[in-house]
Amino acid sequence: MIKVGIIGATGYAGGELVRLLAGHREAEIVWYGSKSYIDKKYADVYRNMFEVVEDSCLDDNMEALAKKADVIFTATPQGFCASVMSEEILSETKVIDLSADYRIKDVSVYEKWYGIEHKSPQFIDEAVYGLCEVNRGAVKGARLVANPGCYTTCSILTAYPLAKEGIIDMRTLIIDAKSGTSGAGRGAKLPNLYCEVNENIKAYAVASHRHTPEIEEQLACASGEETVISFTPHLVPMNRGILTTEYASLRKAVTDEEVKAIYDHYYKEETFVRVLERDVCPETKWVEGSNYVDINFKLDQRTNRIIMMGAIDNLVKGAAGQAVQNMNIMFGLKESEGLKLVPMFP
Repeated sequence: MIKVGIIGATGYAGGELVRLLAGHREAEIVWYGSKSYIDKKYADVYRNMFEVVEDSCLDDNMEALAKKADVIFTATPQGFCASVMSEEILSETKVIDLSADYRIKDVSVYEKWYGIEHKSPQFIDEAVYGLCEVNRGAVKGARLVANPGCYTTCSILTAYPLAKEGIIDMRTLIIDAKSGTSGAGRGAKLPNLYCEVNENIKAYAVASHRHTPEIEEQLACASGEETVISFTPHLVPMNRGILTTEYASLRKAVTDEEVKAIYDHYYKEETFVRVLERDVCPETKWVEGSNYVDINFKLDQRTNRIIMMGAIDNLVKGAAGQAVQNMNIMFGLKESEGLKLVPMFP
């Protein structure tokens, strides 16, 4: 059994990790780390875990946890993992970080967009960007995995095949994204109160969202050219889900069949990426509670653009599910172990 520790186990992503790992046949959680709930029974924090989890919450001592766990998930705010990471920890355990601390390779870009000093830049080059469908080979031998963000996972996978094949002009990419409120975390914030969110939809962090450089960096790696995007996220009154609608100019004339063949080439063997049938648009309700990514596209011959669409559950494929998928790859397990979740409906 893989011994697992979770730091930040009482946040939304941490709670989702606990839910997924409870059904994992090869993993056992040995540490429910939560600075806010030390010594409180985990099932008293999340009542859905009553008679499922008997343990109490522990602290966030990574050094002590590294001696007990084969892998540590850090579902923590930006800056925490970088502030405690050390060679001693990585020599004793593997780390999958769900924050942005090791996702961006240029430390100056990270510090600019996140507004904090990076405390352990010496590990940035070693960290593997854990987008499983793209970096599976590198993840296998990693000690430190930077689990991608939710907006970025959906945005990148939706455009990746066409960026890789040079079909779209990477200077024209516009990403319009919408997220449920769980993406903002469990902490109490005025903009996320029921009366603020219900019966409302709003754009936020316009032209300044901190996932922007992450998307640009990864799509630049795919396309081999500088990528500058316009990214606008929106908050919608639902618990879970991300829907991205992406627009880009075509570099050459292509048919529906040619584009579909490109997507199938990249994703036909991927368990968790579903390329939909023609004219079927992705919807968040058909991926809710699952690790699936639903993707499709529409050619707009009138404007010489292509419209790419993707949908994920932000807490599963956008966070905890992808983290478990990375763990499975790192330990040589079947990639779908613990993740065979049929989307919930209604």
